[in-house]
Amino acid sequence: MAKIVHFGLTAAAAFILATCGGNVLANNANADDTPERTASAGPTKVALITLEKSAYEAWKSKDAKFWVTFLSDKFVGWGSFGKLDKASATKEYTGTDCEIKSYALSEGQLSSLGEDAALITYKATVNGTCGGQQLPTNSRAAAIYVRDDGKWKRAFHARAAIVDPKGTLAKSVDRQQALNGEDAQPANRYARTDAMLAAERNVWEAWRAHDAKKIADLTAPDISFINIFGVYLATKTDALQDWSGTYCDVKSISLSNAAGTMLSPTIGILTFEARADGTCYGQKVGSVWGSSVYVKYGDVWKWTFGINLPAGREGT
Repeated sequence: MAKIVHFGLTAAAAFILATCGGNVLANNANADDTPERTASAGPTKVALITLEKSAYEAWKSKDAKFWVTFLSDKFVGWGSFGKLDKASATKEYTGTDCEIKSYALSEGQLSSLGEDAALITYKATVNGTCGGQQLPTNSRAAAIYVRDDGKWKRAFHARAAIVDPKGTLAKSVDRQQALNGEDAQPANRYARTDAMLAAERNVWEAWRAHDAKKIADLTAPDISFINIFGVYLATKTDALQDWSGTYCDVKSISLSNAAGTMLSPTIGILTFEARADGTCYGQKVGSVWGSSVYVKYGDVWKWTFGINLPAGREGT
């Protein structure tokens, strides 16, 4: 997994959401659910960064109408108090308690998730406040876009503040928003959620045991990750070296409040809350808001990207 996010650690976070750095996955339900490498007709890095900038501008100007067509109906992400869906994200992004003076996006990295889905990660520099509190100046952000009726729409977004791994992270909060509309989803979605959750538990357990070989087997050929300290691990080599480090001493791990969002039959996003009994860098592990992207190889779901946030920190 990776540095256990939330607390002042960085291991656990390694699991949650990383991106297939350059891994092109087929979005084809007729290929025995096996990802294929194909010529991607997806968006360019410039195109997605441009879309992200338009979102930050709408956030700055409190443009409520913008989000109606910009966000996918499948949207899931993390906000100030927990998980967001399209309705709650629109409400949070247009809230009157935020005053954004300026923003800048840099260091963009594009990863294809097939012809109809793509991941963009970048550094966000924001000058502003929400609820009277200063927002983190620098963060690492991740956004997933899906093709919907010929248009690219945002299906996921989260930001992890860039902080000192050996510093003290903000305390978590217990309040968490629930995704709307889960009860209306097809029954097979829950079967896939269970499969991804089982894989996620295996990844976290391998991280807890510092088992690099097992982590390698559980993950896709190309992966990336943003941990709770805003550190971006761009390659599988970097991630395995980081996650198998011994700076964390964790006795047990629990995952809860898991939900799966299927972007296609072979691509899914798992959101969840993680807790670990132990320490990282000498600090007690706390609660983490995690997101992991999974791709299906045959009958096996493999972790390909993750982003972890200390529970309760701003992550719009």
